Amino acid sequence: MFAVVRTGGKQYRVAEGDKIAVEKLAGDAGDTIVLDDVLLAGEGSDLADAAKVTVSAEVIAQAKSEKVTVFKKRRRHNYRRKNGHRQQMTLLRITGVGEGKAAAKKAPAKKAEDAPKEEAGKAETQKAETKAPAKKAAPKKEATAEKKPAAKKAAPKKAAATDKAADKSADEK
Repeated sequence: MFAVVRTGGKQYRVAEGDKIAVEKLAGDAGDTIVLDDVLLAGEGSDLADAAKVTVSAEVIAQAKSEKVTVFKKRRRHNYRRKNGHRQQMTLLRITGVGEGKAAAKKAPAKKAEDAPKEEAGKAETQKAETKAPAKKAAPKKEATAEKKPAAKKAAPKKAAATDKAADKSADEK
């Protein structure tokens, strides 16, 4: 059975046992992944429902593709730039193409010993979250208390300015 899958913006025709190089995917060598975006599937000239078909693949290696040289030149302007680029890629071996055959390791299994530690960590973060809003409310009250005295200090300055104006008018008379 074959399938056409899309990954990394490109489409690949794959069958069980094929090896392909695709744009970089997450995972280490030996991990199994599922290619979900199946566009077409079938066997021979018969086509199957692509929505029900899954493709599983094993990561062979993470590597770099061949170097691409980029050379820019503008005639009669003494302008030359040479640059190179090596694209990251993942080598895959297709392990299964079919309806429900694909299985993948999403995450390593957690040990029973680690479970109580994780629950304790979650409880601590929940306690910290409940305390945090109470701390935030207190500074707001202090900030409003500080603003009121500042406004009172500004008022006498205006009064002093009016007294100077009164003194000038008295001197003129």
